[in-house]
Amino acid sequence: MSFKSLGLSEPLLKAISKKGYTTPSPIQEKAIPLVMDGRDVLASAQTGTGKTAGFTLPLLHYLSENPKEKFRPIRALILTPTRELAAQVHESVRDYSEFLDIRSTVIFGGVNQKPQAAAIRRGVDILVATPGRLLDLHNQNLLSLKRVEVFILDEADRMLDMGFLRDIERVMNAMPAKRQNLMFSATFSKDIKKLAKGILNNPVQVEATPENTTVEAISQKVYRVAKAKKPDLLIKLISEGKWKQVLVFNRTKHGANKLTKKLISSGISAAAIHGNKSQGARTKALAGFKNGSVKVLVATDIAARGLDIPLLPHVVNFELPNISEDYVHRIGRTGRAGANGKAISLVSADETTFLRDIEKLIGEKIEVEILEGFEPDPNASTEPIKQGQGRQGGGNRNQSRNSSSRNSGGNSGGSRSSSNRSSSSGRSSNSRRRN
Repeated sequence: MSFKSLGLSEPLLKAISKKGYTTPSPIQEKAIPLVMDGRDVLASAQTGTGKTAGFTLPLLHYLSENPKEKFRPIRALILTPTRELAAQVHESVRDYSEFLDIRSTVIFGGVNQKPQAAAIRRGVDILVATPGRLLDLHNQNLLSLKRVEVFILDEADRMLDMGFLRDIERVMNAMPAKRQNLMFSATFSKDIKKLAKGILNNPVQVEATPENTTVEAISQKVYRVAKAKKPDLLIKLISEGKWKQVLVFNRTKHGANKLTKKLISSGISAAAIHGNKSQGARTKALAGFKNGSVKVLVATDIAARGLDIPLLPHVVNFELPNISEDYVHRIGRTGRAGANGKAISLVSADETTFLRDIEKLIGEKIEVEILEGFEPDPNASTEPIKQGQGRQGGGNRNQSRNSSSRNSGGNSGGSRSSSNRSSSSGRSSNSRRRN
């Protein structure tokens, strides 16, 4: 199947061709016709399989084929959990709309809001946003969502995991009931499916690959090692393997900073990216990593989904995540779009339970190796590290900790047809502004 056979307009086909794409991925092949038909869609696919184009292309086709008045109200809203993902999605929107009369902009926290508000005042058709900054500008009456025709919730499972349920409900309340709704994500938990019932109207569920599976192009390996020897083992692997570009995941912000300093002191160019870094610092670190001036990017789970580095060869779990699904998202930064990639995990005794849970989730045993001089400590406890020491993916300066219950209300919207239901979904979680 070709992109042309999907019924996309010539300007879109021209933009797709310019990016070098010729054949739609499975998720694109399945989702694009449904979205173009105006259906609500619940779509699941592995990271790196083209989910963004799966909703961006049909959205641009619809908006360009159905132009509105010269004053451009926000007609489409794409909501993402992190700044990096928002920027990545907006880049795709701009690339694919190059030959269309479509305006778009992106808004997120951590930067001055004035340029963002000015762009909205000039009129935009598509707004890509993170929840915190979107609600901030909405509450200041600097933007209106009353004319939204298409609402896209990207990485919906990550949204719930980061405590954005109430923010999602507030956004839904600000939009008209008559709209098309799309939910795209790498995985769908029971909570996500419950959320979908409150947002989507008679949705079609699309699944390109089984949930929580890893891309076949990714080679996975575990190095069993004593906890104290992890930094030196990582340096050995990078240096002797002559790795040129490595994304390393650490569980905490402090740990990411500490490891970055250790790498730099060993003569390896490195930078850290996490929620305590300013947006400017995060952007600079990512740019350096992409252009090759920074060899190693050390990140917390804030980067597990928002980063798109073409042909990234190596991902290292310096520490395993205590949430098994995060392993899939982390290593999904490599092996994208069919390219080969290697995922290495440095596993100490106290991460044994995490490794077992990950293998159970992905349905396979990961190859284990022990290097001489870096053997695991036979006397170390296999007791898992405390949950509180786990996920610290990043955040904003203002983290509110309002507990949200499983039963909560909010408007929902149908497939461009009126529908009023309450949203009664989500997990109990802290509502944290991390964007």
